[in-house]
Order: sequence, then structure tokens, then C-alpha cells
Amino acid sequence: MKEIKIATTVKVFDTLEEMLLEDKNLMLSAISARKKAYAPYSKFNVGAAILLENGEIILGNNQENAAYPSGLCAERVAVYYAGAQFPGIKILKLAVSASSNITKVNKPVGPCGACRQALAEYEITQKQPFPIIFMGEIGQIIKTDSLSALLPFSFDSSYL
Repeated sequence: MKEIKIATTVKVFDTLEEMLLEDKNLMLSAISARKKAYAPYSKFNVGAAILLENGEIILGNNQENAAYPSGLCAERVAVYYAGAQFPGIKILKLAVSASSNITKVNKPVGPCGACRQALAEYEITQKQPFPIIFMGEIGQIIKTDSLSALLPFSFDSSYL
């Protein structure tokens, strides 16, 4: 038996002001999208903003449905819209922000497992990693260099 260690390095910012202007503005777009989320059941609002290679910023927010799990997360709303409207255009960055109507979300909220797998498909297909920046409503912000930092053993078409 052999044991391997998997380590991830992330950047942690205490405030938006510490970030590069482009990253800060993308996060502000995610926050704006979060405020328009449709989350009447969970009361947990998530917004996503994707910067594309052509300069477009694509927004998404979670869309819930009384018939769970028919809803869709903000990250997948944004990435699928980007894929449908701008096929073949590379994703440069993704920002995600989450809040709750019940309590203050004071720690970073990364993409769920299903979103990580969906994002992996785009990162693998475009053959170029993209940073993922995420935060709660308040508190620290985390920035990864790529999706593989969040999902090191992703499933891809090489297994099919």
C-alpha cells in the first residue's frame, strides 16, 4: 500500500478591498445576483458571476422548486447559460456569494459537489483552469487557482 497526501493552497482575503479590482468587481456581480435568488424554501440565497474570455459577465442565482430536487444552484445556472449563449468561449473566473434569510453567513461557501462536477467538465473541456472565488455574506473570501483544488479526483470523459 502507498499513501499519498493531497494538499490545496488557497488565497484568503479578509475584505473585498484586498482583492484585485477585477476579482472584487466580479464578486460584487455575484452579490448582486445573489440578491435576486429564488429561494423561498431554504431561505439560502446564492449568486454566481462568471467572467468569460470575451469580456462578458454571466450571472446566475439559485432557483428553487417545491418539488425538490427540481431546483438548480447558482453556479450551474450561470455555467449552463454561458455554455448555451457563448459556446466555446473560455471561462476565466467564477465568483460565488451566499447568504441566508435566517442567519448571517460569515464564512466562505464553496460550490456544492454537483456544481463542482459540472464546473470540472468546463475546466477540462476548455483545457484551461479558472480561479474560483467564494464567500458568505460577510467575512473572509477564498480564491482557488482552479476547480481541481476543490475536486482533485473529478470524473471526466476519460473514464467512459
